[in-house]
Amino acid sequence: MTDKRPDEPELPEIHFEEQEIDLSDLRWDDSLVLVIFWILAFVVFLQFFTRYVLNDSLGWTEEIARFLLIAVTFTGSVMAVRKNTHIAVEFLYRWVPRPVRRVAQAAIDAVTIGFFGMLTLLTGQLAGRTGQMMVSIDLPKSYVYWFVAACFAAMTFYALRNGWMHLRDGTSRLIDPELHADSVPTMD
Repeated sequence: MTDKRPDEPELPEIHFEEQEIDLSDLRWDDSLVLVIFWILAFVVFLQFFTRYVLNDSLGWTEEIARFLLIAVTFTGSVMAVRKNTHIAVEFLYRWVPRPVRRVAQAAIDAVTIGFFGMLTLLTGQLAGRTGQMMVSIDLPKSYVYWFVAACFAAMTFYALRNGWMHLRDGTSRLIDPELHADSVPTMD
């Protein structure tokens, strides 16, 4: 029996339609993000548990959690470049002719490749110059920078691949949004 008043209107029943989860675009290198994420979750839980339950915090958890967060971020960026899903401003593309969109896509690809390539070099130089050790554990801090440099190198590789595919196929999500509408998530 419900606690409903007699003069209260009947509310419609709401049904949510579940969409099937599609994992077909995941690759073996995407599993690295998942592994690092769960290690990060464990370290953060360990930090919480030792600080608030045992009242005796482990000193290394905060620094390691910071470095693991950096690793998750850059490894996830590699996945975003591979899938060509980094954010882009698509508003103006709808009002310019297709040949202009193709030129703009080529320029975006060139800038992206150059940006990731330059960051690979700069991060590698930074890693080579860093001789400092981590505060809480006896490992060189340059390991973190080398990992980020490797992620930038992977982003450069995938940006090159994406640029080549855009040139070869003559289409992309920005050039022909109507052809790629099924790969864009909706807010419905």
